[in-house]
Amino acid sequence: MTKYKRITGMRDVLFDDQPYCRYILAKIQETTDLFGYRRLDTPLLEQANLFVRGVGEGTDIVEKEMYIFDDRDGAQLALRPEFTAGIMRAFVENGLHTLPTPLRVWTVGPLFRHERPQAGRYRQHSQFDIEIIGEQDPAVDVEIISVAWHLFTSLGFYGLRLYINSTGCPACKPTYIQALVDYFTPHAGKLPPDDQMRLQKNPLRILDSKEEATQPLLENAPHITDHLCDDCDDHFTKFKAYLDAIERPYVVDYRIVRGLDYYTKTVFEIKADGLGSQDTICGGGRYDKLIEELGGRPTPSTGFGSGIERYVIALRHLGIEPPAEPLPKVTVSYLGQPAKLAALQLIETLRSENIGAILTPGDRSFKAQLKAANRNDAAFAIILGEDEVKAGQATVRNMVDSQQTAVNLTELVDWLKERL
Repeated sequence: MTKYKRITGMRDVLFDDQPYCRYILAKIQETTDLFGYRRLDTPLLEQANLFVRGVGEGTDIVEKEMYIFDDRDGAQLALRPEFTAGIMRAFVENGLHTLPTPLRVWTVGPLFRHERPQAGRYRQHSQFDIEIIGEQDPAVDVEIISVAWHLFTSLGFYGLRLYINSTGCPACKPTYIQALVDYFTPHAGKLPPDDQMRLQKNPLRILDSKEEATQPLLENAPHITDHLCDDCDDHFTKFKAYLDAIERPYVVDYRIVRGLDYYTKTVFEIKADGLGSQDTICGGGRYDKLIEELGGRPTPSTGFGSGIERYVIALRHLGIEPPAEPLPKVTVSYLGQPAKLAALQLIETLRSENIGAILTPGDRSFKAQLKAANRNDAAFAIILGEDEVKAGQATVRNMVDSQQTAVNLTELVDWLKERL
């Protein structure tokens, strides 16, 4: 057994998964190009307080899941647990408010959360993230949902279902939170310990509880839509009307609050077949106060995050095969030292002409070199021996029908390009 093992919750993305990753990233690029989004990448490391302040002290991410440490300068740093706070920090710090709005941004990369590993959820996982910065119109909430819908449809997912809610704003959310506290307090003794803690620190999170004992109490819990201020109610009404206009079916789910404190007004989730109990493939909403909270000007924003590992699970479940990796279709084999020098020269020539080629090294036997060509799924094996080098030729073996052809080295590039 190996002396070292992966850290719990981490994973090696091996060769069988890589074609799925390439396929997904290509579809993401196609989709973001279609909708006019520009890529922005932020550091893996940020000041820990960025997430404490932006995400919220009462959230599971901050209290239980963040990887926090002191660096050598004494600063408290964190591996990023989510994208939005870092992107909004970059927006403020780099003066991106001077660009035309709304600013459409996307990114993809690893996030880190110390949570219980399960199918499609790891302590290091990759996420696709979309943001629209600088627009209050609920039409952009509909747009980001359309981005997700287009991506998932192009990937081949089916059974997509949209669930929406409003989470209010600082003007009306406190009233609703108090209504929740008033409702759950008489039942506090029936709540599991985690939900009792949420009742004290972040009552909205009870709505997202998966605890079995809490479920009956949630049935009669007050709905935030009954407590919205006029502005939030108008925003939610228009949001639903715009979804109706593009014939995007939805269900109002009063329990959707999302796990981060920065959400205001619109929140939503998209679920897909093929993921079992972990069927939420996308979640997001609006965060109109986050940039202001981080020191910028008041700037409304909206967006979503979506886990790449979930995509791979869904694709496998649905039997969707990604395109094969474009591995080189030519191998170059040699017999003898003079031929090896010629083979090294030849393979450099082939690659300079954008013909993918693999050299079979190690002075193996001719038979072993052909076996290597088969393992590499090569279309052609080029064979060089001393006789071929002296004649200025190569023997080219078709790996499908085993036919061999003598080709002049000066003509070999064109010969291969005609057949590949």
